[in-house]
Amino acid sequence: MSFKTDQLRYFVTVAEEGQITRAAEKLYIAQPALSQAISQLESDLGLQLLERHPRGVRLTPSGEAFLEKARAVVDTERDVQLTAQSLARAARGVIEVGFIGPPPQMTAPGLFTEFAEAHPEADVSFRELPFPRGTTRTWLEGIDVAFCQPPDLDEHIEVHPVRVEPRTLVVPAEHPLAAGGEARVEQALGETFISYHPSVQARWAGFHSLDDHRGGAPAAVTEDHIATSLEMLGRLGGLAVSGAITALPDADAQLVAHVLPGVAAVPLTDAAPATVSLVWHAGRAHPLVRALVDSARRSSGTG
Repeated sequence: MSFKTDQLRYFVTVAEEGQITRAAEKLYIAQPALSQAISQLESDLGLQLLERHPRGVRLTPSGEAFLEKARAVVDTERDVQLTAQSLARAARGVIEVGFIGPPPQMTAPGLFTEFAEAHPEADVSFRELPFPRGTTRTWLEGIDVAFCQPPDLDEHIEVHPVRVEPRTLVVPAEHPLAAGGEARVEQALGETFISYHPSVQARWAGFHSLDDHRGGAPAAVTEDHIATSLEMLGRLGGLAVSGAITALPDADAQLVAHVLPGVAAVPLTDAAPATVSLVWHAGRAHPLVRALVDSARRSSGTG
């Protein structure tokens, strides 16, 4: 018995999407070709993996058992590819740094100055990332390390804090919370918050709407489910109209308030702080990631 890894990837995607049409769109292949590939896999295995019904597909008991193994093979192959890409970048002296919010050179210049001085041969490439969605392992694909408020800590995900700072509200300049220059969490919990796309990791999104202090999502949110920093910046520019607020790491909030008219940054005196960190997948660790972590220790004075 033999089958191609592509067949397994197709099967995993169909199982996860629950529908051939959506899976075909995600895989960028024609629906008939995907259906044929799944049928061929079932024929090769001598098993029915999926039950077809008018609204999509569901796994058979054999399909459920096979999915776990198929997913492991697909994940392993993808990790091999990504590790090879990371090693190729390392061979060229390139490290790919993803980030959320303002570019790290603006909010953590000391870190990257220290790194450049310690490793003048290294070429740091920066890439803006969408907000964390799906598994963190998948979200980190294509970069060597991320600079952000930590996402979900899946297996093999490592984190090194770069700075700990207050969580700060970004509010309309005329908002009552802006009057005092600082605020307490209880004053903000009942406000309308900027909403996030449903695909964004719930805990990460909830950090920005104070869910960890409220014990759940806010009662009132905006309707424009954002998923990127650029969308966030556009939404923050319209705060005066909507009256909505959000919480950001202090350095990010202060920069936004400096750049956007009609917006104020209001530090929260009693909120759990933001911990802006380096985040990476240990199994795909680029050699220069550890060097960047060492630079973070030196630039923060922690040895």
